[in-house]
Amino acid sequence: MDNRPIGIFDSGVGGLTVLKEYLKELPNENYIYFGDTARLPYGSKSKNTIVEFSKQITEFLISQNVKLIVIACGTASAIAYQDLVKSFDLPIIDIISPTAKAVKDSSIGVIATKATIKSQAWENEIHQYSPHTKIHSIACPLFVPIVEEGFADSEIAKLAVKEYLSAFEKSDITSLILGCTHYPILKNTIQTQLGEKIKLMNAGHYSALYAKEYLEQNNLLAENTGELSFYSSDDGNYFKEIAKNFFPVIENYNVQKCML
Repeated sequence: MDNRPIGIFDSGVGGLTVLKEYLKELPNENYIYFGDTARLPYGSKSKNTIVEFSKQITEFLISQNVKLIVIACGTASAIAYQDLVKSFDLPIIDIISPTAKAVKDSSIGVIATKATIKSQAWENEIHQYSPHTKIHSIACPLFVPIVEEGFADSEIAKLAVKEYLSAFEKSDITSLILGCTHYPILKNTIQTQLGEKIKLMNAGHYSALYAKEYLEQNNLLAENTGELSFYSSDDGNYFKEIAKNFFPVIENYNVQKCML
């Protein structure tokens, strides 16, 4: 048993969709969540900047004595994961590898930020396990600011989803990977646009399943504690205001401001 917390980080509130999946699979664990709201979005930044930000957050989480770090950000998973694994001596789990292993489709869609799509991280990882799968990728840069500004269920969101995803309606994909952790907040709007015939794959779900297996195999599961702590690089009240609509328990917690 190991009661040290799991550290989870994202560029903002989107990673809370990953935390929700972890709470379902590993409810007894302690968690420290860091949202880098002062410096989002990551998807339009350079590789060096994304790697540097990710290292800074990782160093902070290590200072909090975490036993495992989860990159709850599609862009950081695509751009910084390998650098973090090489730079730090503790287990680090991203959202791309576990999801790629779960792909069973002959034709699949991926939506993510510009930086993630440009990196081709999803294509490379999926083809390691399913070399013949056809992959249709689309960058959706407006989705993150729409979510962060609290417009997830607005007409603005519907128009953006229609503009970006209409190409999938004529494709042969059977599943769509939500390759940015903000995107599950738009899942109802996305599903309405695409119809029920296309399955939406929440990368946070597969990351949580992988983490559960890893902790079990390495005897690192926590006892029944289940404590949550939240940090933000910007104003904590702003963080809570955005997050409360899809992560209601945030109202019960203090979000501490932490400048890196």
